[in-house]
Amino acid sequence: MAPRKHQELLTAAIAREGEAQQALISGDAEAARAAFAQAAEFYRRSWESAHATAYGRLVGMLKSGVLAGGGRAEAQYVRDALAGADASSATASYARALASLILGEDEEALTWAASMGAGGEAFARTGEAIAALAARDQSRYEAALAAIVRDFEQRAEHLTGVAI
Repeated sequence: MAPRKHQELLTAAIAREGEAQQALISGDAEAARAAFAQAAEFYRRSWESAHATAYGRLVGMLKSGVLAGGGRAEAQYVRDALAGADASSATASYARALASLILGEDEEALTWAASMGAGGEAFARTGEAIAALAARDQSRYEAALAAIVRDFEQRAEHLTGVAI
């Protein structure tokens, strides 16, 4: 069975993100920014071709957009795309929390970060980091970030194939 267009675009996004991460590790910031920008575009196109609940693609788009040196346009896109979306989805809440944080809407970021915990431990850890950033609480953020780093250090597999 041939992959659907949205799956092909998602595969391309993940591959570009992996290339960007490798470029960062190698110290090539310019190549990393370019690859992250391409990844963000592929994630957006994949979202537009996929089912309405493929919220992880929006999270990938936001993270790639920020790492490409921007993120504001992507955050506005996510805000508009998720207007009226399922409030019970931890992944949609993650996308909304990130978008709000990028747009400087700290109260919104706090609200969405609080609802991320329903998605399990990884979502709860990330929600705590977003909430700490929105609250501008450095020590809370440092603790949340340390928990996230510990989790990634213990993983044997990574989405892009690049251990971070």
